[in-house]
Amino acid sequence: MAVPWEEYFQLVLEEKLSTKIPEQNTDHVPPVLRLLEKRQELMDADRGLQAQKEVFETTKASLKQRWEQLEQKEQELKGSFIRFEKFLQDAEARRSRALRRAEEERHLAGRREAEALRLRAQLAELQRERARLQRGLQRLEPCARLLGQMLELLPEFQEVPELVARFDGLADMQAALRLTERQRLAELEEARARLQRLRDSWQDELLLQGQRRAHLLERLESARERTLHWESKWIQIQNTAAEKTLLLGRTRMAVLNMYHLVCQHQRRPPALDVEDTEGQLEQVKLSILDLSAMLAGLREAESAAPTS
Repeated sequence: MAVPWEEYFQLVLEEKLSTKIPEQNTDHVPPVLRLLEKRQELMDADRGLQAQKEVFETTKASLKQRWEQLEQKEQELKGSFIRFEKFLQDAEARRSRALRRAEEERHLAGRREAEALRLRAQLAELQRERARLQRGLQRLEPCARLLGQMLELLPEFQEVPELVARFDGLADMQAALRLTERQRLAELEEARARLQRLRDSWQDELLLQGQRRAHLLERLESARERTLHWESKWIQIQNTAAEKTLLLGRTRMAVLNMYHLVCQHQRRPPALDVEDTEGQLEQVKLSILDLSAMLAGLREAESAAPTS
């Protein structure tokens, strides 16, 4: 922590006073003399302090000036560093641009070289095509003379292109007729093949229908046999049912007669319906049980009479 200047000077003054005042017996020194000595010492201390203050101020000013110079140099160094950094950046940018231009020029030179090679190859191909066309023209020269002679023989054609167009039309027509003929022949062959397939399939169908007819005849005979069997069964069932019906009718008539006899024996009119066979049988059963009980009672009475 910084010490204030007043405290600093006070400490220096006390230090000087402590070093200059000798140890003496205060009893033998007059007070006025001691006061003068003290005043002289204070004046000396003030002059010393003033001198030190001047030295300090001079040193402080020198240090301040030195500090300002250092700050100025620092600012100059910063500016120089910034300028140098900018110079390096500009140099790097110029170097990058130069490298890009060199690379672009190298690529452009490569493309131009490739284009030149392609054009040379195309020129060579065109030269070969020109030579081939010249050879073809030389070969077709007799044909040209022949076409000229044909024009003389065919006055309806004025120019060679007309004759060639007519020939091309006839050739196209011939090719179309040949194509149509091939198509018709192909259609005829396809129709023949389809007819043969139909014949084969018809024979197969006839054979299949014959087999199916035989199978159906077998099923028909089997169905007829089953029909005759079940018809005989039905007739037998009908006969059995008729017999059962007749027997049932006779049984019901017998039960009805027995019921009427029971009613006559009991001297009461029939109360049940004619069709209520079960009720009639129940009444007959009860009547028979009553008669059986009566007969049993009579037998017991007859057997008891001789004994008595």
